Amino acid sequence: MTVRAEMLSGDTIFRIHWRLGTDRLVGVCHCGAEHQAEDPIVLWDWLLAHPRHPEGGDE
Repeated sequence: MTVRAEMLSGDTIFRIHWRLGTDRLVGVCHCGAEHQAEDPIVLWDWLLAHPRHPEGGDE
């Protein structure tokens, strides 16, 4: 039997997903905004800029 862990939530939770079949990462801010990048440093800079996400949205 597998025990399913609950997903964290809150106003300080950021998520990064790998886009299957690509070299792209998708960052999801706790506000729901999303941004794509190949460089994880660029993605973390964008996530940590909340609530002032740089203009341009997805790359």
